[in-house]
Amino acid sequence: MATKGTRGTRVRLPRERRRAGRTRLFGTAALLLVAAVAAPGGAAAAAEPPWSDGPAADRISVQDGRFTDGHGREVVLRGFNVSGEVKLAENGGLPFADTADARESAQAMRGLTGANSVRFLLSWAHAEPEPGKVDEDYLRRATEQMRVFLDAGIRIYPDFHQDLYSRHLFDKDSWYSGDGAPRWVVKAGGYARESCGICVHWGQNITQNPAVQDATRDFWKNRALETSAGTLRVQDAFLATAEKTMAHLARHLTADEFGRVVGFDPYNEPYAGRYDAGRSSRAWEKDVLWPFYQKFRARMDAAGWGDKPAFVEPQLFWNSNIDFQRQEGGLLDAGAIGSRYVFNTHFYDQKAISGVLMPGKAQDGQYSTDFATVRDRAAALGTAAVVSEYGHPLTGFTSDKAPTVVKGLYQALDSRLNGATWWSRPAASGPVLSANQWQWDLYNGRHHEAMNGNPDKILTAGDAWNDEDLSAVRLDDSGAAVLRQDARVLDRLYPSAVAGRTLAFTFEDRSRDGSTTLTWNRVPGSLPNVAELVGSGRYGMLVWRQTGTTEAPTELHLPRDFDPATTTVVSDLGTVTGPPVYTADGHTADHPVALAAETGGTDARRLLLSAPPGPGTLHFALVADGTPAPSAELRAAAQRELDAWARAAGFPD
Repeated sequence: MATKGTRGTRVRLPRERRRAGRTRLFGTAALLLVAAVAAPGGAAAAAEPPWSDGPAADRISVQDGRFTDGHGREVVLRGFNVSGEVKLAENGGLPFADTADARESAQAMRGLTGANSVRFLLSWAHAEPEPGKVDEDYLRRATEQMRVFLDAGIRIYPDFHQDLYSRHLFDKDSWYSGDGAPRWVVKAGGYARESCGICVHWGQNITQNPAVQDATRDFWKNRALETSAGTLRVQDAFLATAEKTMAHLARHLTADEFGRVVGFDPYNEPYAGRYDAGRSSRAWEKDVLWPFYQKFRARMDAAGWGDKPAFVEPQLFWNSNIDFQRQEGGLLDAGAIGSRYVFNTHFYDQKAISGVLMPGKAQDGQYSTDFATVRDRAAALGTAAVVSEYGHPLTGFTSDKAPTVVKGLYQALDSRLNGATWWSRPAASGPVLSANQWQWDLYNGRHHEAMNGNPDKILTAGDAWNDEDLSAVRLDDSGAAVLRQDARVLDRLYPSAVAGRTLAFTFEDRSRDGSTTLTWNRVPGSLPNVAELVGSGRYGMLVWRQTGTTEAPTELHLPRDFDPATTTVVSDLGTVTGPPVYTADGHTADHPVALAAETGGTDARRLLLSAPPGPGTLHFALVADGTPAPSAELRAAAQRELDAWARAAGFPD
């Protein structure tokens, strides 16, 4: 936190310098893409987009407990939150100062990480600055910024964000701040002066600050407020603004753009504020939270979002990994919520963040149980799951844990299993979880935020909000976007679209903790040819069973620094080092294993695996960058080992 009396200046590089930085960043990568899709003999092949791209691939729904596209493929959403800047006043409750900054962010995110989705934050305070009146200009600018991501091939789901209910609850000299509800709501509520007492983390305000507790409780009780526009019930006012926001987006986005909007997150990190006497956390979810989601669902339908799910969150503390914080929940009494809702949750390692409850670093499989719980709750609810926030501070006294914590989080998103047992128990690997990391803030370290409106407390460092610093990106001195975390852990191989059902997946990213390479999933000695082919490099292994009759290929995002010329794929569909560019005769691929650019006109690449029709067929694919030029004999031997391994693994039919 900036101390009283300090001043700073948000660094806004001249547009020319920032554009030059982008040209250097993406121009070089574009040259690499040309090399990536070079045909045998070095002649550049025509990089026509795969026939399966387009509206059918863009439209995401929930079927049989998973995200699916219009081709019937299982889809994994991966990306970031855009962004914590919405919590600040400096850009008027928008993630970016303008569409140019939004475009830079979208291009960098796609090119540097292969992200295919964002949770796009919105501010109720800025959407409804006066009671009953929606700010159409705010919605217009938000829509323009969303469009930039949609045009880059990145799907979005908006989120009306709140933390500690509202920044307007906090005094100008407070140690903390919030975001969410408009000033007029707080003024009409007449809340007492806020105080958290002796709090060492901003989150303690949730349960210790009476003003935050009272205001939050009033929202859930739908308290009637006397305002300049007459008597308004606070929750009803929020729902009305949400409906108008969704209707605005449906009207002003084109049909193709709106098709890439996946759904809507109604409310960030819900909590009761205070429970009524005798009411448990589980009862509150059943009697208060779930009826609110049903009301929001009706607003979605009225606004033209009837075919898109609501991304509903359980009460905040349901999956805390600190025993004394955890409260019973997880929408246990909602029944089978089905395809009109998505089970949407967050996970932070609060033990690691505390610096006391977890002294060392994260280890192999540390979060397997936590994320297995997420999978199990989604399965019980009959819907898909998304982890819409996770991460770890990048500065501060626990930041040394970040490399292992973030690696561990992604490991658990990819599989139920730890690395030590993955190869021996692959049938227990489970589905790959969709997820959006907190966060992607282009202005990290360059803010100019007057904390709680106080001109004597100008925040510039980190995320400029309650001492947080979790952004995966920043601008360097040339104005180019650069990652603040190891690219190996952020730019991951992952199955973005699977023509069937994923049975097992793992990615050994070999990411680094300082000078130490973290290897948690070693190929066992029982697969000597696979181990030789992988060597000390990164690899991913996908097993899937073909379902239905779709002709669309299975797609995996290929990390940026996987050299296409030396990437090896060993699959039941064939083996190759240096996959060719994807070409097809109609819907029939010329090569079963091929490369293509990601959608959206970026330099990011994907691997396409095209299988002949055959519902029920078991497929596998190993993708490795370890051995630059493995012989055809080694690839064939590895293929035989993997075929025998897959047949013996006990994968379900």
